[in-house]
Amino acid sequence: MPVTTSQPVHASFPSEKLTIGAGVAIFHLASERVVVCYHSRDHYWFLPKGRRNANEETLRAAEREGFEESGYRNRILPLPMKHGQPEDPDQGRQRFVTEPLWTQMLPLTATKQYMLFWYAAETVPPDVELSYHAVSSGSAQAYMAPETFPRDITIQQRVALDNTLGQDGKQETYEPVKHEGTGVDEDELMYESYLLPIAEAQRKLRGSVMEDVIRRGWEGVRLRKEMEAA
Repeated sequence: MPVTTSQPVHASFPSEKLTIGAGVAIFHLASERVVVCYHSRDHYWFLPKGRRNANEETLRAAEREGFEESGYRNRILPLPMKHGQPEDPDQGRQRFVTEPLWTQMLPLTATKQYMLFWYAAETVPPDVELSYHAVSSGSAQAYMAPETFPRDITIQQRVALDNTLGQDGKQETYEPVKHEGTGVDEDELMYESYLLPIAEAQRKLRGSVMEDVIRRGWEGVRLRKEMEAA
């Protein structure tokens, strides 16, 4: 059942009545899989999401929450998409942008509002993963903001970074590192995460906005590959 767009509304909230959050669909491009979380106590599937910290950029919050709730380091993917934002006059028209795929307005209480932005991201390549260990002061689980997706590489070139030749001469696909114990509270420590094929992940999230975040995100990846090939 497709997710429908809500009717525009008029609403106003002072700062103490509004909470802003961000969520993310994290794709492993080389294997065409996406990270999905499972609550081991309450038995439901979901995409990682959470509240933005004060003074934190919303898309950076999505990356951080993605790591904390799933254990996978990730970075937002610039994708071709229709959006309602004006172009940056200093950069001109951009083919690929890092705008939210969906935005949800969810009531927290009778007087408080939650606004949630959903993004598409990718697991970081092996060299970036190794760079965290090189600068880490001890714990590989410690969160550090990722490098942004390079502007000068294509999706195909990015996938190639995860495909290497093994000692037997056969192509091997890099398996992203899943860090354990990255949750920041008792509830998050009950989360399990899995890299699932796109279609299977959509089935587990069927009927929700999260299903459509995966669909729109993966369609954006495929469209970007087509545009770059052309």
